[in-house]
Amino acid sequence: MLGDMTAPHDVFAPATLGPLTLRNRIIKAATFEAATPDALVTEDLITYHRLPAAGGVGMTTVAYCAVAPGGRTDGWQLWMRPEAVPGLRRLTDAIHAEGAAISAQIGHAGPVANARTNKATALAPMRFFNPLSMRFARKATADDIRDVTAAHANAARLAIESGFDAVEIHLGHNYLASAFLSPMLNRRTDEFGGSLENRAKVARGVVRAVRDAVGSQIAVTAKLNMSDGVRGGIPIEESLQTAKWLEQDGGLDALELTAGSSLVNPMYLFRGDAPVKEFAGAFAPPLRWGIRMTGKKFLREYPYQEAYLMRDAKKFRDELTLPLILLGGITNRETMDRAMAEGFDFVAMGRALLAEPNLLNRIKADSSVKSICDHCNLCMPTIYSHTYCVRTGSPSPVSSGR
Repeated sequence: MLGDMTAPHDVFAPATLGPLTLRNRIIKAATFEAATPDALVTEDLITYHRLPAAGGVGMTTVAYCAVAPGGRTDGWQLWMRPEAVPGLRRLTDAIHAEGAAISAQIGHAGPVANARTNKATALAPMRFFNPLSMRFARKATADDIRDVTAAHANAARLAIESGFDAVEIHLGHNYLASAFLSPMLNRRTDEFGGSLENRAKVARGVVRAVRDAVGSQIAVTAKLNMSDGVRGGIPIEESLQTAKWLEQDGGLDALELTAGSSLVNPMYLFRGDAPVKEFAGAFAPPLRWGIRMTGKKFLREYPYQEAYLMRDAKKFRDELTLPLILLGGITNRETMDRAMAEGFDFVAMGRALLAEPNLLNRIKADSSVKSICDHCNLCMPTIYSHTYCVRTGSPSPVSSGR
């Protein structure tokens, strides 16, 4: 372990993240809100983030703020442009009023993008067929890569204008930068293919561009896959090397470690029950029938356990001095304290806060409090309509937008 392990952090004590001071070390992870039907901020989106902010998080993360219209996972998703700034400013003001910070997750979905609803051709390292959109993504040219890199910088500048305290660059889940890192998805023979050094150029270039654009005005973090969870995908050894390069480049204030592929193995990130029937019901025929027949291959089941990504994440902690954010199965004080004791600087929470936005205030008052989230994952299919916990109904829609 290269970092300072002499005194574990108090997860509820104030913490420094780049130029920021957060009121604690707990971050609401980026999870699709399905609250921007016109690709602009709604009262639903504000409520979605205001509730966990009032509930005690140090920072909440808005997902997903695409850097270009063709980089969205779906056409209703927010993308960073001047028209979005007034609404984003209302959002950031509302979160700041609750005493929390707010981050914008920026990125380009690449082969994960829904070209049909985006009405724009998706990009990928190689020509790629996306069965969810029933469209091909085209092979990105060097000019495309330069444009996407510049779009990340522009999105970061708009985030500052909108009042965000941080941006999180999406380098995971086989979105564009992650797809370039994947040996399975990137079989190019040019300067962006072949060796890991070449395949990492998109991710490293995007981070440098964002840092150059924002300087020290806001914090810059990134979400990086440790493993795709598929044969032939990104192995942990390569991901660790990429993380070392990102640390050496000096563009990040922290790195959030994730796993899984939105293209072929999403449950590798989520763990718990795989809601195939409900997921199929979110789509119209014939895709619905296809998911029902083959969904078990796409939504593979992995047993849930607390801190389920910690084993792999500790390999990164042992090799890096960069602050690290532990994601995956963080639901109670005991697990948070364990993460701090293992040398992680922050923890990120998703489903538990969706079920109970006020969970952290309850845990702070009584360290024995346990989350009511049972990892049924029935929240997953709701990302196509209005994201909420089906057990508790939280958060409920507050506008007619969704």
